[in-house]
Formats: sequence, structure tokens, C-alpha cells
Amino acid sequence: MPVVHASDAVVHEMHGSRFVSYAASALGSTELCAWRSEIPAGTETPTHSISREEVFLLLTGSVRLTLDGEPHPLSPGDVAIAPAGSTLKFDNLTESAATIWVTTSIGLEGVLPDGSRVSPPWAR
Repeated sequence: MPVVHASDAVVHEMHGSRFVSYAASALGSTELCAWRSEIPAGTETPTHSISREEVFLLLTGSVRLTLDGEPHPLSPGDVAIAPAGSTLKFDNLTESAATIWVTTSIGLEGVLPDGSRVSPPWAR
């Protein structure tokens, strides 16, 4: 499917955040996946390492990205690139929701601090 309308996007919830998937293998993509992450006010996402490079574009709000232990405040329009194998987390310490556009390659997995592996459906 070359066009995914907003009404066709698939919504997932995990760790207190919402992931709205627009490009994934289930939606016709063969190499890339892309989604909008919605991080509610006051939410801290779990620290996790990633198996593939991810690119993050902050659309609204403000967040702190901690990448390999180094904090990076992000404002709308800022882009962060997390290399494969890096460890990251997002904290929205504000009183407003934040939205982030995320792109990576199909097959991304995350590893949580307890060693459990997550293969999110929006990245397959």
C-alpha cells in the first residue's frame, strides 16, 4: 500500500506511551518503519538498548533524551540519531504531551535492563 491514511494507522500502547504506526511490513513497507510516539506529560520511558539505528524528530512538546548516559534536551524540530547498540530513554518532565516521529529499519528490537527483549509490532 503506497499511501497510509491517518485512519489506517495502527495504534499500540506500551510503557505508558502510544505508538501510532504508519509504515511497517504489515502496512506494505519492505525496508523501513515509521511511527509517531506520543509521550504523556510526566512520563519516563524505560531505559533500553536498540538493535538498529533510530532517528527521532520531535514534533511537539519537549523531552529529555538520555543517549548512552548523556542527557540531551529536545525542542520541536530537533532531530536525534541513536546508533545501533546504543542505550536510550525519553523523559517528558513537562505538563504537556510530547510527540516524536521515529524512523528505523524493519526488525528493530529493544533490550530492557533485565535482559528481556522486545520486538515491537510497529517495528516489524
